[in-house]
Amino acid sequence: MKDRTRQLWNYFFRTLVVCAGEAFGLIFLVNFIPGLNVNSFETALAAVVVFGLLNAIFWPILSRLTFPFLVYTVGSGALLLNGLMIWLTSQFVEGITVKGWAALILTPIGLAAISTFLSTVLTIDDDASYYRRLQKNAKNIKQSVPKDKPGVIFLEIDGLAESVLQEAIKKGYMPTLTRWLERGSHKIISWETDLSSQTGASQAGILHGNNHDLPAFRWVEKEHDNKVMVSTGLSDAPVIESRISDGEGLLAVNGASRSNLFSGDAEDNIFTYSRLRDIKRFYTKSWHYFYSTPSNFPRVIALFIWDIVVEFLGRVRQFVKNIRPRLRKGLFIYFLIRAGANVFLREITTDTLIGDLITGHVDAVYATYVAYDEIAHHNGITDDAAFDALNKLDTQFHRLEGAQNHAPRPYRLVVLSDHGQTNGATFKQRCGFTLDSLVRSLTDEDMKVLSELDSNQDHFGQAFTDPIQQRKRYVVDKIEPKSRRKRTSSKDAQIIVLASGNLGLIYLTEWRARMSYEQLNRAFPRLIPGLINQEWIGFIMVHSEEHGPLVLGAHGKYYLRNDQIEGDNPLATFGSCAAAHLKRTYGFSYAPDILVNSSYDPELNEVAAFEELIGSHGGLGGNQSKPFVLYPSEWDLEREEIIGAETLHEVLKSRLKDLGA
Repeated sequence: MKDRTRQLWNYFFRTLVVCAGEAFGLIFLVNFIPGLNVNSFETALAAVVVFGLLNAIFWPILSRLTFPFLVYTVGSGALLLNGLMIWLTSQFVEGITVKGWAALILTPIGLAAISTFLSTVLTIDDDASYYRRLQKNAKNIKQSVPKDKPGVIFLEIDGLAESVLQEAIKKGYMPTLTRWLERGSHKIISWETDLSSQTGASQAGILHGNNHDLPAFRWVEKEHDNKVMVSTGLSDAPVIESRISDGEGLLAVNGASRSNLFSGDAEDNIFTYSRLRDIKRFYTKSWHYFYSTPSNFPRVIALFIWDIVVEFLGRVRQFVKNIRPRLRKGLFIYFLIRAGANVFLREITTDTLIGDLITGHVDAVYATYVAYDEIAHHNGITDDAAFDALNKLDTQFHRLEGAQNHAPRPYRLVVLSDHGQTNGATFKQRCGFTLDSLVRSLTDEDMKVLSELDSNQDHFGQAFTDPIQQRKRYVVDKIEPKSRRKRTSSKDAQIIVLASGNLGLIYLTEWRARMSYEQLNRAFPRLIPGLINQEWIGFIMVHSEEHGPLVLGAHGKYYLRNDQIEGDNPLATFGSCAAAHLKRTYGFSYAPDILVNSSYDPELNEVAAFEELIGSHGGLGGNQSKPFVLYPSEWDLEREEIIGAETLHEVLKSRLKDLGA
């Protein structure tokens, strides 16, 4: 009884403080929002109260009636409904006027920002009432729930190495995960990725148990007119999934996919890249839990704007402190992509996962949080901004832990990563030129070269940047005379150079089959010597007619077929499994004519990415190949050595079967 009374007083205090704060805030917003006028504090307070009452009465009805519209507009429809509530408020309260679309849209965002700020400063936590409201909504959805059968929620932190996770825990950035470990409910192990160490190959292996023929983030298919396949291509991702899926993925039986690259054969998908073009699959009832609160989307927009400001201040901080290595590129467009990953996708993913927990309707859910990966690429893997992103993710895990207590069935929470990242100044920063420039200088200058050296803005960044790039190319094609157009298509290119972190792929497209070491030396006698003797290249792999897969370094050769080494071992610093990973990649249909891996400094733990990214992944060397699994202690995974994403798939699937999921 005392606890209930305390909760009521806390709720009353919260309401009083937030209402007063929003009233002051509304008066403050008058100075910044054209068309908004409030004549006094009393009027502002009355408006805040009426706005809250109108939302309480009408939002449940309006959100249900307009639910398909809200889903397909990905939240922008919610702003229109909030604007309608603001307009209605102005009709009921004298002394407040709201004129124009700017006022109708910006006022709810401003109020949401103020409410979020107050809740943060005063450490007000109203999770209990939030969960109770969701439980009430869940009761209206008729479904049978297996109350005794545990479900599993897989939470992927994209790009987080096991060693960086341990550092974040030690420094206090992840108190929720620390508590799980200290009470003994969870344990951590590391596992080793395949080559290449990036989301396309890793999620294909984890979710579908098959990442064969995925040599990198991008690759060339010569037999298809030199088609450049991209893991996050809106057209390519569905094709890739059709190749790797056998219909029995990790989520095939009553599973759900949230913000992933591939679906794991789940029928219930939200922001799953391989299913984005199938608009019917985008519509799912789980969206309801994001739209159940009227202030949710305006709050996300406010946090989105603040995240852009934080990133700008972070760039200033790095400049003032002279933090190196750092990037000099990627301003406004990256700011939007970062905020989309760090705020928009994070909040939608968590709210829909809470809905999954509250309803208990799925046996297994796999969700990806991409913010850390995006920020670490540009700021570094242990930069303050990267650790701050992890801290915010830990808050999401705390919310999910709270939702567990209100779920109609038990759920296990598993946190894992698909790969890590390794820091280092880029190849271009170290030597002054790019990989494609090096290749051009070592071959015939008249050959047509296509290069794509910007591949690891993983996941949804490409959904923002591709339309912009396509529009720019269209304008250039229309304006520039044909004689001045220099862009080479993949179909016409004679050499294609791609990058995936510190992994480079070189395709000589005039030869439809993979060129051999012997052919390369005859056709381009300077190419291989020029590559292996470059200071920041660690090794290359080619096909030899006589020896099969051959790894070449500046001072030695590794004959992979029979594991014989001549001179210095070029793989000595790249891990005990490096040769096995290279043998596997060599057998892929789309392996390049020349596979290039940058140098790796084990003392500094640094690579030299062929992309302009400070934290990178895709090749061999350092933390990028060592992600983690934080799992329920009873699963006892430490007895198994997990090498490769396909192996991890089998391990996770076996645990689901043990639970009856």
